[in-house]
Amino acid sequence: MKEKIRIASGQGFWGDLVDAPFKQATGGPVDYIMMDYLAEVTMSILQKQKLKDPAFGYARDIPPLMERLLPVIKEKNIKVITNGGGVNPVACRDAIFKVAEKIGIKNLKIGIVQGDNILDNIDELVSKGIELKNMETGASIKTVRDKILSANVYLGAAPVVECLKQGADIVITGRVTDTGLTLAPMIYEFGWNMNNWDLMAAGTVAGHILECGGQASGGNFLGDWKSIPDLARIGFPIAEAFPDGEVIITKHDNTGGKVSIDTVSEQLVYEIGDPKDYITPDCIADFTSIQLEDIGENRVRVFGVKGFPATPFYKVSMSYSDGYSAVGSLTYSWPDALDKAKAADEILRIRLKDLGLKFEEIRSEFQGYNACHGPLANKIEEPNEVILRFAVRSQDKNSVERFGKEIAPLILTGPPGVTGFAGGRPKPSDVVAYWPALIPKTEVTAMLEVKEN
Repeated sequence: MKEKIRIASGQGFWGDLVDAPFKQATGGPVDYIMMDYLAEVTMSILQKQKLKDPAFGYARDIPPLMERLLPVIKEKNIKVITNGGGVNPVACRDAIFKVAEKIGIKNLKIGIVQGDNILDNIDELVSKGIELKNMETGASIKTVRDKILSANVYLGAAPVVECLKQGADIVITGRVTDTGLTLAPMIYEFGWNMNNWDLMAAGTVAGHILECGGQASGGNFLGDWKSIPDLARIGFPIAEAFPDGEVIITKHDNTGGKVSIDTVSEQLVYEIGDPKDYITPDCIADFTSIQLEDIGENRVRVFGVKGFPATPFYKVSMSYSDGYSAVGSLTYSWPDALDKAKAADEILRIRLKDLGLKFEEIRSEFQGYNACHGPLANKIEEPNEVILRFAVRSQDKNSVERFGKEIAPLILTGPPGVTGFAGGRPKPSDVVAYWPALIPKTEVTAMLEVKEN
């Protein structure tokens, strides 16, 4: 058993700094790089891509990244774990193998984890009495069955651990929990019993700290953000993990950003509900038990985490088509910029009403005044400019399309001092809605495979 392992965060979402994994691999000693690419809406996007082309459906940033990363991880014996396989881990693996062949990397073992995609099993599940009710509304999946675009179970760390046991250098998964990407190497390297709930919770907390990339090392920091040095060269966080479950959060030397109790604390409260009841497939973690200690520059000790038995359910992240939307904007200049924007908003609403168009929702905001804080915004006496941003949503595509034809006429038939209209008429875009549900773990089978090139 190793005395400790260093797990580096490489991506916090699909679209994060593309060089971050390479910098983590080359900036200092690490044993693992975890890369989290998936958000709820990402799965539906990837599903659409796969339907158009069976060779897609994964995070396509990965193959070009691997062209740079593979020589380094082979030389340094660094393992990579990512959920960037999306809805097509097989295609992602094959793309990496092609890159390896191109640059002459041999004996590369890649493990894939599947079984999270239950899109084709929904009718069978419903027939067995598993309604996949919306966790927030209680509605049955039957109400949106014909509109479902994707359905993916949040698997835990176990199948990733098995891939590591089979010698995988890289593990590519579909919808595995963000925290599981970090917990898995801790289970594997330290031989943890997966029924030791305190250890599972400790690894889960470490994963939660790493999952959003630079957000734990000073990015998006709400505290004294001006004190964060060199954000342009921010170093992503690294978890130094120990067999007893203690973790030290740090980052590479000579990188920007900052790891402190404050930055780590902000990440800990990110996207959690009841802090005593943080539910994952692997355990329930009690975030109120977490203790933090500053043990040096850019080093925060995380310890004392308590956990409880996992529930008998997996969470299912589903998406469904929910109509259409369009957004348009115009910029109004001083003097009376806000008054002009408000007048244009009223004129547009009257015209849409007179046309008899059908909208479930109409929203407007005045950027430069209330776009962030809405009715809580401080009053501004004389702004230099205000952008009117106007959006509609409807099940009726024709209504949304017609709205797009009403923005440009405001230029010559509304208040003066207007600019900023470019790019043509706003066009309808598909609205993808989120449907969270629970499914008994007995109804889901994780599948894994490890191949060598």
